[in-house]
Amino acid sequence: MKYSANSVWENKDQYDIAVVGAGHAGCEAALACARLGFKTVMFTVSVDSIALMPCNPNIGGSSKGHLVKEIDALGGEMGKVIDKTFIQSKMLNQSKGPAVHSLRAQADKSDYSKEMRRVLEEQDNLDIRQMEVTDIIADDPNESGIRKIKGVQTYSGAIYPCKAVILCTGTYLKARCIYGEISTQTGPNGLQSANYLTDSLKSLGIKMYRFKTGTPARIDKNSIDFTKMEEQKGDERVVPFSFTTDPEDVQIDQVSCWLTYTNETTHEIIRENLDRSPLFSGAIEGTGPRYCPSIEDKVVKFPDKNRHQVFIEPEGIHTNEMYVGGMSSSLPEDVQYAMYRSVPGLEHAKIVRNAYAIEYDCIDARQLKSTLEFKNIEGLFSGGQFNGSSGYEEAAAQGLIAGINAARKCLGKDPVILDRSQAYIGVLIDDLVTKENHEPYRSRAEYRLLLRQDNADMRLTPIGYEIGLIDDERYDKFLLKKEQIEKEIERLKHVNIGANKTVQELLESLGSTKLNSGSTLEELIKRPELNYECLAPIDPDREPLDDDVAEQININIKYEGYIKRQLQQVEQFKKMENKLIPDTINYDEVHNLRTEAVQKLKAVHPHSVGQASRISGVSPSDISVLMIYMEQMRHRK
Repeated sequence: MKYSANSVWENKDQYDIAVVGAGHAGCEAALACARLGFKTVMFTVSVDSIALMPCNPNIGGSSKGHLVKEIDALGGEMGKVIDKTFIQSKMLNQSKGPAVHSLRAQADKSDYSKEMRRVLEEQDNLDIRQMEVTDIIADDPNESGIRKIKGVQTYSGAIYPCKAVILCTGTYLKARCIYGEISTQTGPNGLQSANYLTDSLKSLGIKMYRFKTGTPARIDKNSIDFTKMEEQKGDERVVPFSFTTDPEDVQIDQVSCWLTYTNETTHEIIRENLDRSPLFSGAIEGTGPRYCPSIEDKVVKFPDKNRHQVFIEPEGIHTNEMYVGGMSSSLPEDVQYAMYRSVPGLEHAKIVRNAYAIEYDCIDARQLKSTLEFKNIEGLFSGGQFNGSSGYEEAAAQGLIAGINAARKCLGKDPVILDRSQAYIGVLIDDLVTKENHEPYRSRAEYRLLLRQDNADMRLTPIGYEIGLIDDERYDKFLLKKEQIEKEIERLKHVNIGANKTVQELLESLGSTKLNSGSTLEELIKRPELNYECLAPIDPDREPLDDDVAEQININIKYEGYIKRQLQQVEQFKKMENKLIPDTINYDEVHNLRTEAVQKLKAVHPHSVGQASRISGVSPSDISVLMIYMEQMRHRK
């Protein structure tokens, strides 16, 4: 049979779901779909870009560590892979309360990518295809304006029919890397950009944004004088990310990071060359992230600060490249040399890779449901930086939820929607699909004491089990842990301690007030200076428990009052979330709603009164009007 050049043809391999992109979102999405039994194909512009870390060489950090723990609790992969490939681990904010403790691990970038690729290649039901997707194929709109997904078409002309498509394109769509006057039409790390899919999405009526992010230079380790920097070591006792990882398996020899600072000379070099920065000259069109600004942004926006932190971080064990954290830039190459060499310890720095900014196409995420499915295209899902977020962890979290819901869509099951009181993932997705974001998003949660990283399994593992991503063996271990925590807390409430000599001596040695009369162990643990572990000598009947069980016992007792108060707040929140808005509602018919509120409600089409109340431009009085109208609708029915 003869084939014509550049012809459109149908691939005969049978797939249920296609995932476009193989970054952190694409990996989690593809694994979730395949593990839930669906034949899945994952497309990437380069198999060498699978789970690539084009920017910082770490996983976790403030808020982000929570997301990784939640991904793991639901049955995702990121936590397992970083546990196998980290080179330094640190628990941030340890001097503060448990709500803000955040695990952060330096990754060996190359090993992380290789390990995730190995997991993907060994996964049943999953095929990897190096090919650019150029078109999303969907039916014509029905009478309600809704299209239905039919498949994807690649640059080669091949059509892959499928039931669902998940877009995880990251920063590759019409990507442009820029520093100074240099602009190249490439994706991160010089990889091929995806230049055709944007037009296909626009033809389907999808609204696009242009965002920008950036990365600092990579410096040759041999050119750095570490004697002028402060050494930053990892924790003596490493806590793993995955609840399935044995803590004893991650107690390794760790590498050091290093801390230095910019100075007035650095800032003067930047100020004198702002006219050469594409960020300020107008050459960059996209909006950058507020919470990860370039060094030019920092100098301009914080003129009163005479120095900024600079973290020198290894990119891996088998490379001399060092990441200059805190000095992201798009300044010209000659200015970069002058700027970096003004920093103590970098006086003779040799740049391996220039710092650069990257612009890319992404979407207005308000076009998505809380399931991460497009409102007007049934079967088309979206996750990651393409949704206007930033960070590997945010991407992976969205990819996992998009994959779960694409699979459940194919099964005809109800979607999984995590609300703001259940998970940081719920906060992330709710903010993306509800609020208007004009810059790459970073997550922010209101129920932080409940949404701790240490209790992510308590909150989410039952959901992961119900979904089918947590197996019976892991779930049985979880149930045992839960039972041990509950039984021990109950026991401690009834263990009475007398004011005897042994007790008084222990309390005195721990800097705690002596007892005037008897007390329970629970009451003693609530003292700020005491904890569950240090009271073991006066608790001879205590059974040996794992560290993670003891941690939960300690936190739940110490913060019991605060936790109860936040749970009461959640009850009020749930009342609003449970007031569902009918899909058939016509906001134009709701009398006394302000024009702006009507426009915003029609744009977002919230699923509940709670979500409606979080839309910018919708006031409390608008919510009252809406609730009265909904009650009238209910009575009419």
